[in-house]
Amino acid sequence: MNRDLTKLTMGLPQVWAAFLTDWDRTLRSGNYPSTTRYNYLLAAAQLGRYLAGDHQRESGEAAFTPAAVMRRHVEAFQAWMIETRSPATALNKHKALQQFFKWLTVDEEEIDQSPMLRVRQPKTPKRLIPIIRDEDTKKLLDTCESKDFVHVRDKAIIRLLSNTGARLSEVANLRLDDIDLSLDTVRYHGKGAKDRRVRLGPKTARAVSRYLRARSRHKGSGLPHLWLAVRGSQPLTGNGIKLMLKRRGLRAGVDGVHAHRWRHTYAHEWKLAGGDTGDLMLVLGWASDDMPRHYGASAAAERAQQVQARMGIGERV
Repeated sequence: MNRDLTKLTMGLPQVWAAFLTDWDRTLRSGNYPSTTRYNYLLAAAQLGRYLAGDHQRESGEAAFTPAAVMRRHVEAFQAWMIETRSPATALNKHKALQQFFKWLTVDEEEIDQSPMLRVRQPKTPKRLIPIIRDEDTKKLLDTCESKDFVHVRDKAIIRLLSNTGARLSEVANLRLDDIDLSLDTVRYHGKGAKDRRVRLGPKTARAVSRYLRARSRHKGSGLPHLWLAVRGSQPLTGNGIKLMLKRRGLRAGVDGVHAHRWRHTYAHEWKLAGGDTGDLMLVLGWASDDMPRHYGASAAAERAQQVQARMGIGERV
């Protein structure tokens, strides 16, 4: 993260860079996950660059210090994010900046009131994420039918995503000691520093076991990370897994392959089987009751139709 922080603050006005460095220290002391810290700091750095860049004449003192940022500055930045990126990206920046200016107000006492106070969250269209069918998962697994290290590794990753519905970051950040094949379980380190242990199905446990055997002969076998890159003694990153899934999807002829589709599919299948919502929250590492309603929503109509057909309303006369 130190290298990331250097990159994030590079070219920023000195005061902006100093505040971000101090905020990063506060986030680290609060044990925020590295991904969360990066996203928070990125949003603040992007706001600083926006104000110090082409828009400097309208920014005034805000171009040089976040303590001078006003509501109009944030709203202009948010509108620019919507135009150049997307409403969803703008919403993520909005939430991160809320935390940044809360820190400036409460922790640092640099400002009396957050400029985010009356800035409205951007409205985002609700896009339903389609589930991934078993036949598509099978096509992806079929591209891994080889005993080469990369195929054995990729099959284990795909099976873990499909079998446990875990987040991409959770799978990517696994360590060797998170796998317990004596009990066929995996320990995930979820959001908010919340760990949970999930049971593996027989096929997934077998795929992971085969990967561990192949891994033991790899040049990077001494690393604590579970997933290793093909060449050298380097771990496979979350971005590496993203690219791998994209390549496998292209090879298998399956469009839109990404890890979150299996998470939505897991929630859909669980609900379809009549599983308890509370248990689903525990398995998938959710703290909010809103998440079960959000995940699997793209398949809700299919579930309703199956219930309708089973009930046979109006067909008994």
